[in-house]
Amino acid sequence: MGILSWIILGLIAGWIAKFFMPLGSVGVIKTILLGIAGALVGGYISTFFGWGSVTGFNFPSLLISVLGSIILIYIYRLIKK
Repeated sequence: MGILSWIILGLIAGWIAKFFMPLGSVGVIKTILLGIAGALVGGYISTFFGWGSVTGFNFPSLLISVLGSIILIYIYRLIKK
């Protein structure tokens, strides 16, 4: 995947994850970074368990990225308390 695809996938995944687990007022850059990091975390976890990986700009990759982003938001909330 190209860098532009990662940024777009990260933006979409971060926005969807923020919809399910609100973070308050977080900017676009943090949303993109959250989504990209979520794609990495989700890809690592799903590959580890044999569920697949982030292979491109498609629905399974988006789902894995969103789940990874939700995990990161949950960890962020635990640390913030």
